[in-house]
Amino acid sequence: MKWIFKGQNSRRIVLCGLMGVVVCSTILTNPKSHAVLPVSIPEQGPLPSLADMLDRVNPAVVNIATYTTVKVRNPLLEDPFFRRFFDVPRAVPRSRRTQSAGSGVVVDADQGFIVTNSHVVERADEITVHLADGRALQAKLVGQDPQVDLAVLKVEAQALTQLEFAESSQVRVGDFVVAIGNPFGLNQTVTSGIVSALGRSGLGIEGYEDFVQTDAPINPGNSGGALVDLHGRLVGINTAILAPTGSNVGIGFAIPANMVSAIMRELIDKGEVRRGLIGITVQALNPELAQAFDVAQSDGIVVVDVEPNSAAAAAGLVPGDIISKVGERNIKKISDFHSQAAVMFIGDEVEVNIIREGRQRTVSLELTENNQQKVSGRRIDPRLAGAEFENFWNPDDGQSSGVLTTYVDPQGKSYAYGLRAGDIVVGANGRTVRDIPNFREVLGLDSRQIRLRVYRNGRFGYVVLR
Repeated sequence: MKWIFKGQNSRRIVLCGLMGVVVCSTILTNPKSHAVLPVSIPEQGPLPSLADMLDRVNPAVVNIATYTTVKVRNPLLEDPFFRRFFDVPRAVPRSRRTQSAGSGVVVDADQGFIVTNSHVVERADEITVHLADGRALQAKLVGQDPQVDLAVLKVEAQALTQLEFAESSQVRVGDFVVAIGNPFGLNQTVTSGIVSALGRSGLGIEGYEDFVQTDAPINPGNSGGALVDLHGRLVGINTAILAPTGSNVGIGFAIPANMVSAIMRELIDKGEVRRGLIGITVQALNPELAQAFDVAQSDGIVVVDVEPNSAAAAAGLVPGDIISKVGERNIKKISDFHSQAAVMFIGDEVEVNIIREGRQRTVSLELTENNQQKVSGRRIDPRLAGAEFENFWNPDDGQSSGVLTTYVDPQGKSYAYGLRAGDIVVGANGRTVRDIPNFREVLGLDSRQIRLRVYRNGRFGYVVLR
């Protein structure tokens, strides 16, 4: 089984260079894909058509071109024996500029906000938005959420067209939908189909998954484009397709509009998504457990464990509670719970419906900061982009005593300055670092440089980033 993401514009497996620019994509074809025909055609008058709706919607779907500078090394010059034998000094890495393409949707015409996929703009040095009327605009990255694969851009322009959000919780399997984007670097392309399934998860595409599945053909370059209903309202943001044979088999996935709207607001308001820590471990309620707990229903989730000092503990949740609803969302399976967690942010207060000892109850859950979360360096400080961190727990006392570097991109600035995976950050700019929130707070006090005190291989040392 193969997942194909459409943030790029290229040929599968074959890398094609054009005037120093590498453009990568996958050819996806499906001769069986076709538009849905109307049920009946009138003998006189205008023929059924989506043209009027598309005339309104198309200007809100944009093409996004990204440019990224990557370092290129000659593997021979990395070999110490080769350099010694031929008396060749170690070469300075050369830079190469790459280009990729995707799509986006204008969601706020007055403020110039555009939603797209995070993987479309990931690591981009420059982002250019091409509008349907021919204008090319430089875009600024407002924020991104890789766990849901969403990003928000901002452009300075007048006379933009925006899309209205559909209520994605009301979308049904069988509803007609239209996918709009810029596949293979072509100008706007429209394909049609139906909603094939809802709430798809467990696919391993993103951290939080609650996809709208559609058979509307989606191709490379459609990433970040719009999936709309027949009224032209935004049902979802196209993200990926399932391609077990390397071709389009009519299984595409879009992030639902309600999730897009919630993440978008958080990114615009705060520049990042800070999800709260609920603090429970759950498992699916099956008929055997339902019988054991003496409840009539067989859908929902069961609380298995509650972390001390967590939001769940403060709300009074205990092992054995059966959760049937969180906020406005009915919880029938574990994926429903995880999808709801994707749009629950620090400071939110949510009502949770539970069944305890056969009786219905409602508790109030106030989301607190997740001090145990893994975060990207960019979320802590833009100068740490390319690195990932998590709290380091002292096995002796169970307390957080630093921040562990779990990954450093070899092509990133953090690596170039000397930060390595496995480094434990215990101090920054002369102050002690205990955990991730403390790390973010300390770096916010000094914007000149980052001076990290790290523990590596039994020794302490310093890494300075500018």
